[in-house]
Amino acid sequence: MAMKKYVVEIEKAKEAKGGRPSVGPVYRNVLAKDGFRPLKDGVNSCWDVFRLSVEKYPNNQMLGQREIIDGKAGKYVWLTYKEVYDTVLNVGESIYSRGIKKGARCGIYGINCTNWVVSMQACNAHGLHCVPLYDTLGAGAVKYIICHAEVSIIFAEATKISEVLKTFPDTEKYLKTLVSFNTITNEQKLVAEKCGLEIYSWEEFLHLSKEVEDRVELPLKTRSDICTIMYTSGTTGEPKGVMLTNESILSMLSGVNHHLDSMSEEFQVSDVFFSYLPLAHIFDRVIEELFISTGASIGFWRGDIKLLIDDVKELKPTVFCAVPRVLDRIYSGLLEKISSGGFLKHTLFNIAYTYKLHNMIRGYKHEEAAPRFDKIIFSKVKEGLGGKMRLILSGAAPLSPSVETFLRVVTCAHVLQGYGLTETCAGSFVAQPNELSMSGTVGPPLPNVDVCLVSVPEMGYDALGMGPTTPPRGEILLRGNSLFSGYYKRQDLTKEVLVDGWFHTGDIGEWQPDGSMKIIDRKKNIFKLSQGEYVSVENLESIFSLVPTIDSIWVYGNSFESFLVAVVNPNKESLEQWAVENGVDGDFCTICENPKTNAYILGELMNIAKEKKLKGFEFVKAVHLDPVPFDMDRDLLTPTFKKKRAQFLKYYQNVVDGMYKSSR
Repeated sequence: MAMKKYVVEIEKAKEAKGGRPSVGPVYRNVLAKDGFRPLKDGVNSCWDVFRLSVEKYPNNQMLGQREIIDGKAGKYVWLTYKEVYDTVLNVGESIYSRGIKKGARCGIYGINCTNWVVSMQACNAHGLHCVPLYDTLGAGAVKYIICHAEVSIIFAEATKISEVLKTFPDTEKYLKTLVSFNTITNEQKLVAEKCGLEIYSWEEFLHLSKEVEDRVELPLKTRSDICTIMYTSGTTGEPKGVMLTNESILSMLSGVNHHLDSMSEEFQVSDVFFSYLPLAHIFDRVIEELFISTGASIGFWRGDIKLLIDDVKELKPTVFCAVPRVLDRIYSGLLEKISSGGFLKHTLFNIAYTYKLHNMIRGYKHEEAAPRFDKIIFSKVKEGLGGKMRLILSGAAPLSPSVETFLRVVTCAHVLQGYGLTETCAGSFVAQPNELSMSGTVGPPLPNVDVCLVSVPEMGYDALGMGPTTPPRGEILLRGNSLFSGYYKRQDLTKEVLVDGWFHTGDIGEWQPDGSMKIIDRKKNIFKLSQGEYVSVENLESIFSLVPTIDSIWVYGNSFESFLVAVVNPNKESLEQWAVENGVDGDFCTICENPKTNAYILGELMNIAKEKKLKGFEFVKAVHLDPVPFDMDRDLLTPTFKKKRAQFLKYYQNVVDGMYKSSR
């Protein structure tokens, strides 16, 4: 049977010349071979998307939060599309009464909730640039964004009000109005008064709309208007403000809908989305816009990761977006339950798993691969996720193939990896349902972008590929209407990454024969060792992460040294099990400090390096075990769990120096 090809070539490859690297052919999704689907007439902004859904589905449940009675969480309580719309108009008129007009910047600060979306839609209605704020960008980031974007009004959850007040007097030149999603204290009122800042509770602010005599006429909004400025953490330097127009977001919605329509998997009004990934990130924002365009429902979490699964069980969502770290937790939890279920249950699960996986590899759809086992065995996993889950989408970082395959089999839902950046308005690639061969890839491009690879000679990546053993590899470049229109007030940085209409992602991809893409490396994360060899660190970390006793690893090398060192977060359960079997006593921290443990982990790294045929200089020669997982609290990770390599070096400098000293 001929292999299905998901992309079509639209421009020929270009050989290297004049000092420029070679560029591979330009491809796009086969669905868009004759051009991208045009945007609908009369839909020119995100406000139009919401307004049309209100007209079509006024009584559909739109936004839901759990009722809290006597400190206990109860059922989800819903607002309809019409109720949300009426509140949005009131909020908009209150904004207008403060003299804030189209083009002004409006900050929103807090965890996802009904009032977050209401504030966002008020921005859409009045053509304000929505600027999400979030403290995980690092100390001082909120102050930086308010000043850089010249934010004049902020909507914030009650717990963030004091954080905003701390930015004064530095922000008083710009920030004039502060609105709480909830209530405010008398103390906060006094502090705000001293700063010359107008501060309101949610109810007080809504009351301002009553002072506006006539209904405010909403300004005209065009596709080229900026809709949101999203500040991305970046792994170095100040946050960058990514400007996304209405057209960017509308093009993304159009591409995703085209993709889903082609497989009869389109979102329905009956779909329910579980919202917990920050709305301050493009991934969640775009999915929520998609749901709003469909007239479907969005239920919010309570803001506590430990209660996440409890919220999921109560909401019974059909669609769940996740970052790999959350899916890894679900995976570990399931494995733990299975192994503690006794020999018979364990054996039965393994038989069911092997049988279903075998049929899925043979090409059966997941719902047809083992219906009887789904009913008897896997339905328990499905119930644990609410019982109605049909789509789990993973993004922001690579999901390990073993976790992806496992979840595809046991959740009775499509588990798909996607790839995109804030600059590409979220998804640019997404894997196909029921295509198990796409495990470990991010799938083919969505039908709203053009893609090509450009060679990176210094890393040995050739975009032209020279046959089956060396597929085309290189930096991923993207083109299309869903791209951002630049970094706010940073034309210099914009010019670096947007060249002739192509966005240079900095990620290294490898085309698969069917037209799906595998992310294999990151262009910036290469360094030279003292013997002149280039080392591609992300590639090595993904290989070393295959060791079962390792949860996470940071590999480091510098150009004054000839070898690599690493800091490892060991897997607690695996390591404690090993310690029992090998006579190493003590708690987890003590086990990590034991030289015998260090030698064991180093040996495991050596074994995988040999198995994967790594070159001698790619072996790790010394390792430090940190029992505390890499986290945002120590500023080691970005909010999307990418490593801040400069911060890692700063934090572990003494450890690194010690490893080099003792290994020379």
